[in-house]
Amino acid sequence: MDEQIPDTFFNGRITVFQPASGYRFSLDAVILADAAARSKAFRAADIGTGCGILPIVMAYRNPEIAVIHGIEIQEELAALARKNVSVNHMDFRIPIHTKDIKQVTTRDLDGPVDLIACNPPHYEARAGRINPASQKAIARHEITLTLDGLVSAASRLLVSGGRLLVIYPASRLIDICWNMRNTGIEPKWIRFIHSAPDRAARRVLVKGVKDGGTGAAVARPLYVAGEDGRYTPEMKAMFNP
Repeated sequence: MDEQIPDTFFNGRITVFQPASGYRFSLDAVILADAAARSKAFRAADIGTGCGILPIVMAYRNPEIAVIHGIEIQEELAALARKNVSVNHMDFRIPIHTKDIKQVTTRDLDGPVDLIACNPPHYEARAGRINPASQKAIARHEITLTLDGLVSAASRLLVSGGRLLVIYPASRLIDICWNMRNTGIEPKWIRFIHSAPDRAARRVLVKGVKDGGTGAAVARPLYVAGEDGRYTPEMKAMFNP
């Protein structure tokens, strides 16, 4: 295992170890975790949990979520996620599964879940330069998890009326919406994320509902930084206890 470096969040209330040179989570995970924690759910799952940051923040932010399954195909990252879950005393709420999502069933999760959150690979396997570090390559490119595979798995694991929440490149909004609808998950809520007010959206949050009716709401944009280059109050709040 690569050297691990601890980071603290929420004024030291959460500690998360990350690989020194392997895949490290980005601001996307912070934004997704905040949105997921605001979703009403009793049982949830995170596909491609990495170091476990998403379920840990969700569990900290929302005590009403009884269990959040972390699913990770890479053994080293799954082991790291278990370490982080244990360090934060959340073993009873966050089981980590080392398994390919294509093989995960509702039996593995003790039944279907109400919410699935995911920060999936953003680029097709044939798009752009693939990072030689396998952890980063698998996290960024559709090597082990394609968009179709993600949405199909979510449809299989969600209860009827359950939600899939994804953060994705804004340029691939049509791809994620088409894949959702094609597997019986209707896109219902969309929020564009801008690095600053004068910049085009680079990311988008999309929430779909399994067996949901047609009609989507577009939320006001999220601006990461203001005109002064500093985090906006909404963004700052995501780091506060």
